[in-house]
Amino acid sequence: MSEIRVLEGPAAAQGRRAAIVAARFNDFIVASLLKGAIETWQVCGGAPADLTVARVPGAFELPLVARKLGASRRFDAIVALGCVIRGDTPHFDYVAGECARGLQLASLETGVPIAFGVLTVNTAEQALERAATAGANKGAEAMRTALEMAALLARLE
Repeated sequence: MSEIRVLEGPAAAQGRRAAIVAARFNDFIVASLLKGAIETWQVCGGAPADLTVARVPGAFELPLVARKLGASRRFDAIVALGCVIRGDTPHFDYVAGECARGLQLASLETGVPIAFGVLTVNTAEQALERAATAGANKGAEAMRTALEMAALLARLE
């Protein structure tokens, strides 16, 4: 019986170019996600000059800029960072849902992996827990995911 071939990509940034699109809304959370993503880029061997950060007003604006960056063909991977906290109105559902849908569509249209580092939480406390730089920072996790996907896609070409 022949061996099964498993394809995976390492979370290696050396020689890659990446972009982070980060929302300014709820910046008390997003700043920590951004810090985690940038630190992970550096730990994974990425050069500062090969990382671009674009700031947008809020999570709803992430997909448009992510799509524009992906279509430019200048980046191997994109990380989208934001935080949507549930309130008393349906606004959360619209913003969170359309953000996720738009980022997925942008990735599929451009062929560039866009990692979803947008927190969709019920409380600010939940967001702070997921953005903690000492713990399981979701910005760092999104950067690792983006790098793994970029490497895997390169192997598939």
